Amino acid sequence: MKLNSKYTLGSTDLKNRIVMAPMTRSRAIVNIPNDLMAEYYSQRADGGLLITEGTAPSANGLGYPRIPGIYNDAQVAGWTKVTDAVHKKGGKIFLQMMHTGRCSHPDNMETGTEILAPSPVALEGQMYTDKNGLQNYPVPKEMTLEDIGQAQREFVQAAKNAIKAGFDGVEIHGANGYLVDQFINTASNKRNDEYGGSIKNRSRFAIETAQQVAEAIGPEKTGIRLSPNGAFNGMEPFENMEDTFQFLAEELGKIKLAYIHIVDHSAMGAPEVSDSVKSKIRNAFGGTIIASGGLDKQKAEAILTEGKGDLVAFGRPYLANPDLVFRMENNLELNAPDYETFYTPGPKGYTDYPVSEQKKEQPAVAK
Repeated sequence: MKLNSKYTLGSTDLKNRIVMAPMTRSRAIVNIPNDLMAEYYSQRADGGLLITEGTAPSANGLGYPRIPGIYNDAQVAGWTKVTDAVHKKGGKIFLQMMHTGRCSHPDNMETGTEILAPSPVALEGQMYTDKNGLQNYPVPKEMTLEDIGQAQREFVQAAKNAIKAGFDGVEIHGANGYLVDQFINTASNKRNDEYGGSIKNRSRFAIETAQQVAEAIGPEKTGIRLSPNGAFNGMEPFENMEDTFQFLAEELGKIKLAYIHIVDHSAMGAPEVSDSVKSKIRNAFGGTIIASGGLDKQKAEAILTEGKGDLVAFGRPYLANPDLVFRMENNLELNAPDYETFYTPGPKGYTDYPVSEQKKEQPAVAK
């Protein structure tokens, strides 16, 4: 089974090709990683690579309640507990850096922060806040060139903090309608300067940010997540979409990033991501591709066998099955996820999913 084969990702040796996809879980009380989170990630350390939930590179990047940050000493100390726990189990872990941009509300943010975006275009709908329940998304501040430079510096410092906390690398979240994606997509980017309009200009923020992070911690420790045809958080199909992602992939390939992680949410009702655009990204990038989106063991194995991806990421199956690797190896039935506890605080629906009886019966192996 190719899923179980070893793989070298940049400078990181992986014991298999199974990746735990980044998933917001909202357990970081006051935005600081904690012992419960260390338990959660270490339970799943049998995967080749774990990618953390989206983590704010700065206080301005905090969007949702109880998401972790990586911009102060307490957060670095908290994440160090997580990486230590994962490494003790023989796992490898990357931190996903997620600046939410316009997908935010003041009730979820610290005092003195700003909701920033490429253009002053509010996201339709409402966001949950712990303070006041559902609230309308506000109109974000249009980022000045200084704001753009500051946000990029924050990504760089966050990446340095991640390495200090013991992470094996970082993933820049350039997907799903968050800040990097907001620059790429014309639904949220109405600028007419060097960061808006043309394919090159709308791609500039993503490429510059990736370049700066790669220079700071090494391209072999830097990945990026992209979501062509994504509809999440108000993103829309746009003209020359395939050409845009082909251009992005080519430029990111020049930086020699560790990987591009392609999101395909068609299994969740989003528009289909065609084989055409996936192929263009793969060929233009020339490096490791992580495939994700509604995968099971059979689909994942087919992707690897057919050369459509080098690694395969699982989200909800991994959330509900801390022993997912073992279950797939042994063709065991999977636990079903409890949707009601995806984002609630505490261990319920987080660290209490059972491992299989067969796994329990296995003798412990020192890592």
